Amino acid sequence: MTIAPTPPDSAIQSRKADHLRICLDDQVQCKEVTTGLEHYRFTHCCLPELDAQNIQLGTTFLGKPLQTPLLISSMTGGTEIARTINTRLARVAQAHGLAMGVGSQRIAVEQPQLSDTFSVRSFAPDIPLFANLGAVQLNYGYGLAECQQAVDLLEADALILHINPLQECVQSRGDTNFQGLFAKIADLCAYLPVPVIAKEVGNGISVAIATQLLEAGVTAIDVAGAGGTSWAKVEGERAEDLRQRRLGQTFSDWGIPTADCLTSIRQVHPTLPLIASGGLRNGLDVAKAIALGADLAGMAYPFLKAAHDSEAAVHALVEILMAELQTVLLCTGNATLADLQQSDCLQQLPL
Repeated sequence: MTIAPTPPDSAIQSRKADHLRICLDDQVQCKEVTTGLEHYRFTHCCLPELDAQNIQLGTTFLGKPLQTPLLISSMTGGTEIARTINTRLARVAQAHGLAMGVGSQRIAVEQPQLSDTFSVRSFAPDIPLFANLGAVQLNYGYGLAECQQAVDLLEADALILHINPLQECVQSRGDTNFQGLFAKIADLCAYLPVPVIAKEVGNGISVAIATQLLEAGVTAIDVAGAGGTSWAKVEGERAEDLRQRRLGQTFSDWGIPTADCLTSIRQVHPTLPLIASGGLRNGLDVAKAIALGADLAGMAYPFLKAAHDSEAAVHALVEILMAELQTVLLCTGNATLADLQQSDCLQQLPL
């Protein structure tokens, strides 16, 4: 199937701009459902026998070294402000050795003149960089060629396939045919020369679906659980009719909490490369996610707010996150992230 080029003043470009504007508003954060991380607490070690200066935050993901287990989660592209934000994020990711994903590149596939709003490899030559397309587009004309185009544009180390049925249901004129996608994902994984990461967008991935995705050939999972930005709320805010606005309100707190996704998947798949995202807001959240079995911790909203301000604000945010994570390691008596995961210092609070 041939994909028709999108007109220059496209609905998709307008949607990208709306998403950025709305996501900067705290009102689209989940209010009733939480990440579940608040149900866990570290046991304090008052005499850790460690020098904080010797604590190591380094790790690897998909064979790529990182200075700290942080992923700048997929956010944006396709507009001028998105170009500025992606450039700022990429420069900071390079400076601090973070991984980074970009927003959906569908607009770049269909409007190549906007591809440079995503092209950040020149600013971040050494970091793990993840391309991004919606899995549902495999039912709307996309295939190996388009996925390879997204990867090539970014010189990416992996392709994120984001999975977002609720968002598409609430979105005006959303793409809602998710039938037969496991088989198409399996075909893509068999032929794409880089790993495929399956990612939700804030409603979580259950252990059953994670297992099916792994059987289809997906290399890693980003749980992207509930508790952070609600894309039902986001799409409800920009809805064009009462029906879509009502859907956004009804399903604003829908999903599986991030901690529940993480613990259930890790229990069944102990060696799966696993990313925890969805509502993580500080280094303590990152530490809890790592202790529960995540290999990386992804954040979007905090980085978006900082990058919208300035590159200096992004640098400051990363330094704070690293200091918070280092403090957790010192005050639990763990010198490395591996030590943290192997210890029993994180306890679930009684319900």
